[in-house]
Amino acid sequence: MAPKVEIPPSAASDALSSSGGAASIDPLFHILSILPYSFLRPPRLRLKLPTLTLPSPMIVYALILLTYFMVVSGIVYDVIVEPPGIGSSQDPVTGSVRPVVFMPGRVNGQYIIEGLSSGFMFVIGGIGIVFMDLALDRNRAKSVKSSYATAGVLSVVLAYVMSMLFIRIKIPAYLR
Repeated sequence: MAPKVEIPPSAASDALSSSGGAASIDPLFHILSILPYSFLRPPRLRLKLPTLTLPSPMIVYALILLTYFMVVSGIVYDVIVEPPGIGSSQDPVTGSVRPVVFMPGRVNGQYIIEGLSSGFMFVIGGIGIVFMDLALDRNRAKSVKSSYATAGVLSVVLAYVMSMLFIRIKIPAYLR
């Protein structure tokens, strides 16, 4: 193993300063690093930082609602598995082929339309809950509050009834 050579501190600082471009031995490097900057000057840029404004609360709500719809509709499942958009079955009596929206008997499988319709029902139920919350605002007129409450209750009831219907179509013997 070679012995370690100690460099005095003054020699180390000289070595660091000599490794820069000003003390380089190559004259071409010296010319190329000094000459263009002797007559060229960088432009004075007056750039402004872009101002980002916050989106309105309704835009944020719409984006969250859209994300919720996509998640509960099973978009991730649809992208990974790539099921058909709609199924078909043959009528045993007439032999004609008819479309099928729900994949019967398979709890862990779905057609694309099945997921979208179920997700839409969940979103309708969520919007109904938001309407019922808006009906509790004290600063609204009584007629507007009753309209919000009615629309909210009807939306939640519709979403529940349709979701239970979808489950009964998908699993015929469910809760019977």
